Amino acid sequence: MPAIVEISQLRRTYNFKTVLTNITASIEQGDVIALLGKNGAGKTTLLETILGFALPEDGEVRLFGTPSCDIDSVEKQRIGFVPQQDELLEQINPYEHLAMFARFQPNWDQDLCNRLCQSWEIPLITKISKLSLGQRQKLSIILALCHRPQLLILDEPVASLDPIARRQFLAELINIAVDQQTAIIFSSHIVTDMERVANKVWLLKHKTLFWQGELDTLKESVVRLHIVAETTLPQPLTISNTLREVHQGKTAIVTVTHWHDADLHALQQQLQAQIRVEHLNLEDIFLELHA
Repeated sequence: MPAIVEISQLRRTYNFKTVLTNITASIEQGDVIALLGKNGAGKTTLLETILGFALPEDGEVRLFGTPSCDIDSVEKQRIGFVPQQDELLEQINPYEHLAMFARFQPNWDQDLCNRLCQSWEIPLITKISKLSLGQRQKLSIILALCHRPQLLILDEPVASLDPIARRQFLAELINIAVDQQTAIIFSSHIVTDMERVANKVWLLKHKTLFWQGELDTLKESVVRLHIVAETTLPQPLTISNTLREVHQGKTAIVTVTHWHDADLHALQQQLQAQIRVEHLNLEDIFLELHA
C-alpha cells in the first residue's frame, strides 16, 4: 500500500523567492504530524501544496499514489481540511450548511456530527455571518471530521477556540487517529497542544525540514547540559552539535542536538565536570532551535 502522502524533492517559490526547497517526506496511515515553524517559514505553503492547490516548481507531491493536482472527486472525499480562514457560506445557518455538505459525502457520520454540534454548542439555526470566530472554527472542524477522512489537514485549527473547546477537539483527534487510523498533519502556534496528540514532528527551518521523525526521538535528541566544572571552563566549549551555550566561570548551560546518553561519561571526563542532562518539552525544543 502506498503512503497516503509522498513528497519528493519539493521546491516552491513565492514572488520569485524560494519558500521551500528539497522537501522529501511521507505520511503513513495513523501518523499524527505536528508541523512546526516560525511565521513565514512556509507551513501554509507546504500544506496547500500537499492538497494540490498549487503546483511545485520542482519535485512532486502524491496523494493516495496520485499526483496531488490530478486527484479526482472520489479521492477528494477522502480528505478533510481546515484552513486558517474559514470558507463557510455566511448567508445560511450551520444546520443547512451541514446538511448540504452531507449530501455530497457518502461516508458522512451523522451521529458524530450531532454529538459534536451538541458538545461544542453550535447554534444550528443562527446565520453563519452572526457566529463568533470560535463558533465558526468549530463548525469548520465538524465539516472536516464528520465524513471520516483518511487524510486530515489542519492549518491553525484551534486559534480561536477557548481552552475547553481545544481540549475537546484534541480528544476527538486522538479518537480519530486511534479508531480510524486517519493520517493527520496540523500546524498550530500552541505547541503544548500539538505535543499532546502528535507522534511525529516536521520542523521547518531555513526553507527545508530541519527535523522529521518521531516526537520521542526528537525529545531524546535535543537536551540542555548543566555543567559544573572543577576549574574555569574554556570558551567556547568543544561540544559537538551545540545550539547555544552560556558560560559563567566554572558553570555553563549548553543546548545540543543529536545527544546520546552514552556520551555523558566521556564528556564529564573531558571537562572535569559534573553534568546534569535536562530533557526538554516540544515548546522548549522549538525555542532552542530558533534562539
